[in-house]
Amino acid sequence: MNVFIKACNHSLKLPKKKDTFALNRIGMDITVIYLFIILAIASIPALVDQITMAEYGVQIQLFFKLIYFFIFYYLVLLVLVFTGLSLFAYIMTITARILDRKLTYAIMWKMSAFAITIPVFVFTILSFFYPLTFLFVFIALVYMTFVMIKIIMIYPKRRK
Repeated sequence: MNVFIKACNHSLKLPKKKDTFALNRIGMDITVIYLFIILAIASIPALVDQITMAEYGVQIQLFFKLIYFFIFYYLVLLVLVFTGLSLFAYIMTITARILDRKLTYAIMWKMSAFAITIPVFVFTILSFFYPLTFLFVFIALVYMTFVMIKIIMIYPKRRK
């Protein structure tokens, strides 16, 4: 659990050079589990809505509400986020090649996964109070793009 707390602390400090290299040393397995955890945290407001939502005269047990939530919200969220991160990392890999930096797709995917931490936490807090729209997703993408470009610029250029 300690490694996840360290990863979160480093993620909150991105794009500092020290934190970027510290996150780069974390394994991909820890990165994926870290994403599962922060997306579970981001799902809490929707879970609270699902549990407190009154059905039209039909009482559904809490266990079935949790199963429904897991299948139709959390798993769909995971697929969308992992697909979006993969596409974003691919675009950032192309950007790194244009800028002539020594970065691979795996590093870009890992850094993208950690760069999503602040937008996810902001989303979690705001979604308790406001219904969020695609404008938030756009703002999060702009934020992540700037963070990733700064991370790309930290790495050295390729030798010729």
